Amino acid sequence: MKNNDVVVGAQSVNEARYIGVVLIGVACVRLDADDRAYAERARQFAASVRDLAEFLAQEPLRGPLSPVALTCTYHDPCHVVHGQKIKSEPRKLLAQIPGLRVVELTESDWCCGSAGIYNLTEPEMATRLLHRKVSHVLETGAEAVVTANPGCILQIQAGLAAHDADVRVVHLVEILDRAYGGPERAR
Repeated sequence: MKNNDVVVGAQSVNEARYIGVVLIGVACVRLDADDRAYAERARQFAASVRDLAEFLAQEPLRGPLSPVALTCTYHDPCHVVHGQKIKSEPRKLLAQIPGLRVVELTESDWCCGSAGIYNLTEPEMATRLLHRKVSHVLETGAEAVVTANPGCILQIQAGLAAHDADVRVVHLVEILDRAYGGPERAR
């Protein structure tokens, strides 16, 4: 019997190929490399998937952008910067938003300690990584941390709360939404 994740992954590969959709996102499913029936399809599928920032940064943002009066810093999620090799694209998008000031984060590409379930399996090391990340965030003077991973968002929020820091943590899409006239989300 196949692992349910493998079955779901195989279904995703088949359905995407069948309907010809443009996929934007990151699959967190790993198909078994020994499954020859899906190995080549899985490789083709993986090659067609694009991270949202990677996709959007191919061209300048379109349409009128509203100013976002905010000083922020960007945290690179591990799987995005190390696995997918995406570093400049989120910054390129942020740089196009009027009124948004982006301050570079020291060790922006270092893990915040979330790393999937790392914070659960290795809590002491995850906490040390988190405190290091939060210290660097606080050094920037930013009002918000922007990132592109829900695990990082939760981890960094917890670290900032533990330091009684009044710094928001938001997803890149939330900042883009605000620039396109969407409401500011409650903390």
